[in-house]
Amino acid sequence: MPPAVAVVTDSTAYLPEVPGVAVVPVQVIAGERAWDEPDFTGNFATATTSRPSPERFATCYATLAAQGAAGVVSVHLSAELSGTADAARTAAREAPLPVTVVDSRSIAMGLGFPVLAAARAAAAGKPLESVAEAALRCAARTRTFFYVDTLDHLRRGGRIGAAASLLGSALMIKPLLHLADGRIALLEKVRTSARALARLEDLAVEEAGDTPVEIAVQHLAAAPRAETLATNLAKRVAGLAGVRVVEVGAVIGVHVGPGMLGVTLAPAM
Repeated sequence: MPPAVAVVTDSTAYLPEVPGVAVVPVQVIAGERAWDEPDFTGNFATATTSRPSPERFATCYATLAAQGAAGVVSVHLSAELSGTADAARTAAREAPLPVTVVDSRSIAMGLGFPVLAAARAAAAGKPLESVAEAALRCAARTRTFFYVDTLDHLRRGGRIGAAASLLGSALMIKPLLHLADGRIALLEKVRTSARALARLEDLAVEEAGDTPVEIAVQHLAAAPRAETLATNLAKRVAGLAGVRVVEVGAVIGVHVGPGMLGVTLAPAM
């Protein structure tokens, strides 16, 4: 029997299929055509992204109600980066069952870990409020650091200021970034990619400390780097409960370009 509370997320969580979790895809637009994110195979450089329509969420919520769900917790990427959570809230107002929308204030596994926390709470039979609280608690304790080869993609998409991007280009800076208050922010400036990747590893180790954590190493067309980083973190993080390597999809690809490498840390459950 499925849990009474269903969990919904969007495709930018980049999770494998999870029992009890429904996924509404974010859109990737190139030319005159829109794709669901998992279906896009075109050129990131000429594409843009768009939130799912409220109608997509409305259909999802209605389907879950018809399948017997008593409520939904809908967990999504940061509202500072996308209108996805707003579209979910619009649909929630007319849904045939109670829907609580949670803004993860993050993306990729910064979203994925809170979704997994919500799914565990739902599978344990927790009520709607407790399932939402599980997602919020996890999101508040999740940190993400990442490296990109260039800030130009983020500047074009309006996700980071032009001044920071131009500074990086002029000085050949390799930027380390993080998610702060739901926004992408420049964390440190490093002179070479090798130093940036070493510093990314150190930041993750420092953030983990001795507490039990789960780690996701995320990448875009940088699998060897990601595997090396995951191996190094497995040796250095004392409280590591698990490490996974995840390749992100087109929505992040459009905004960061290939070569991205990131680390997300979440409290172990």
